[in-house]
Amino acid sequence: MTTATTRPAPASQPAPLPSIHMRALLTWVAVFAALTVVQLLVGPYVKGFPMLLRTLVITGIVVPAVVYALVPNLLKVRAAVLRRR
Repeated sequence: MTTATTRPAPASQPAPLPSIHMRALLTWVAVFAALTVVQLLVGPYVKGFPMLLRTLVITGIVVPAVVYALVPNLLKVRAAVLRRR
């Protein structure tokens, strides 16, 4: 009785890590977009708050969004674009 052996498909090479300059650019894009959206959505509700409290509320929303959602997704998009090349 013979058994057929199958070879696993070759794994595609992961995209190289971006340079520090590319990471800075992607982070800036994510922060700019998140700050703009949060200012438009939350700004009217925190307009009367003292500046430090307003900054605390806005950065409390923006920083987690950038760190956990926006930058990782931008890195995935970058990797997908590089794989298509």
